[in-house]
Amino acid sequence: MLFKYTALDKNGKKTQGEIDALNKTVAISALQRRDLIVVTIKGDEDRSILKASFFDRVPLKDVVIASRQLSTLFTANVSALKAFTLLASNAENKMLASQLQRIGDDLQAGSSISDALGKFPNTFSLFYVNMVKAGEESGKLNETFQYLADYLDRQYALTSKTRSALIYPAFVVVVFIAVMLLMFTMVIPNLSQLLVESGQEIPFYTRIVIGISNFIIDYGVFIAIALILGAVYVLWFRRNDSGKEYIDRMKLSIPVLGDLYKKVYLSRISDNLNTMLSSGISIIRSIEITSEVVNNYVYKGILNETKEDVKSGSSLSNALNKHKEIPQIMIQMVQVGEETGSLGSILKTLAEFYRREVDDAVDTMIGLIEPVMIVGLAVGVGILLTSILIPIYNIASSIS
Repeated sequence: MLFKYTALDKNGKKTQGEIDALNKTVAISALQRRDLIVVTIKGDEDRSILKASFFDRVPLKDVVIASRQLSTLFTANVSALKAFTLLASNAENKMLASQLQRIGDDLQAGSSISDALGKFPNTFSLFYVNMVKAGEESGKLNETFQYLADYLDRQYALTSKTRSALIYPAFVVVVFIAVMLLMFTMVIPNLSQLLVESGQEIPFYTRIVIGISNFIIDYGVFIAIALILGAVYVLWFRRNDSGKEYIDRMKLSIPVLGDLYKKVYLSRISDNLNTMLSSGISIIRSIEITSEVVNNYVYKGILNETKEDVKSGSSLSNALNKHKEIPQIMIQMVQVGEETGSLGSILKTLAEFYRREVDDAVDTMIGLIEPVMIVGLAVGVGILLTSILIPIYNIASSIS
C-alpha cells in the first residue's frame, strides 16, 4: 500500500515523499528508522476507512457474534493475531471480514488490539475500544470480550424492542394518511359532483369535507413541495449540535414515548457504567465514555457536568442529584452503592430494573396502540363517508 508523507529530518528540514508498506503503522516505523519525524501520512487505507464510515456499517448482531467468538478463542489460549485472522476468514459479513483482516495486519505490525479496533469507530465504539484496552492492561481479554458480547446483546435486544414498538404505529399512521388522501382526491370529488348537480342544499359539514378535498387537489403539489422542504430542513437541523439537542430534548417531552425514551437512556447509562467499572476503568473515564455512547444530547450534557463535579471531589450521587432528568430512585441507589462499596452491583441492578421497565412499557404500548389505531382509522374514514353518504341518501329519498 502506497502512503504519502510529510516529515522532518534531524535538522528540522521538511521533506515529502512516498513509501510502500503493509499499513500505516509499518510505514511510520520505517520512516522513524530513517531518523524522520512524521508530521502527516495518508494513503489508500485512510480513504477506505472514510468510505467505510460513510457507506458501510456492520450490523450490531455480527459484532456480538464476533465478540463471543473472540472470548472463546482467547479462553482457549489462541493468539490475538491468529484469532482475528481466523474470524476474518469465516465472517459472513464482507465488511466485518475486511475490518478483522486489517486488524490482524495491524497486530502483525506490532499494534495493540485496542488501537487496531479504534480505526473502525462505526463498528467498534469508543466504549468497546476502551473496554478492550482495559482488558489488555489487566490480561483478561477473554472476560472482556465476554462482557462486551453480553452488553451488546442486551443493548441490541433493548433497541430492537423499542424500535419495533415504534414501527407499528408509524406504519398505521402512514396507511391512515394514504387512505385519507385517496378518499379526498379520488372518491370525494366524484361524490361531491353528484351532490352539486342535484341542486339540493349541502350540509355545512359536507361543505367542509368538499372544501378540504378541493384544496388538496388544487394545491397538492405545493403541499408536497412544502413537506419535502420541511424534511430537508429537519435533516439539516439534525446535523448541528443545537438541532440534535433540541430534537433529543423534544423526544423526552413527548407524552408516553418520552417516558419510554428516558428509561432506555437510564438503562444504557447504568449498564455502561457497571460494565466499565467492573473492568477496572476509573469512574471519571467511565462517565466520560458513557457520555459519548448514550446517544442523547441531554443526557450527554448531564454526564459531562457530572464528570466535572466528580473530578472536583463530589460523589457520583450528589453530582447526579443536580439534574431533574435523573430520578430520585436512581440517585438513592447510587448513594447506597457508594456508602457500601458496591456501586458496580447497584448499577447492574438499576440497569436490569430499567430494562424490565422498558419491556413492560413497550408491551403495554403495543397492547394499547393496536386497538386505538384501528378505532381511530375506522372513525376517521367513517366520518368522512358519513358526511358524503347522508346527503346522497337524502337525494335518493327525495327522488323516490
